[in-house]
Amino acid sequence: MANIKSQQKRILRTERERVENRRLTSAVKTHFRRLEAAISEADDAVIAVEHRALDSKIDKAVQKGAMHRNTGARKKARAARLFAAGT
Repeated sequence: MANIKSQQKRILRTERERVENRRLTSAVKTHFRRLEAAISEADDAVIAVEHRALDSKIDKAVQKGAMHRNTGARKKARAARLFAAGT
């Protein structure tokens, strides 16, 4: 642990931010798996709901800074391709 008070605070803040970023990116991966599962079951209603939820999670992660905007765009494009192929 650091000896300088401001650096101790910075270490704690960085850890909180890391955990939040990890939560957001993990949610995106989880929703991708849910979309792929819905596509394998071929249920159009569920596919549409999961695609909308995935787009929302990606947008939220980009907005919060957990994911770069180009990464978010790439993931949304991949989701759109899966959605088009699944319906």
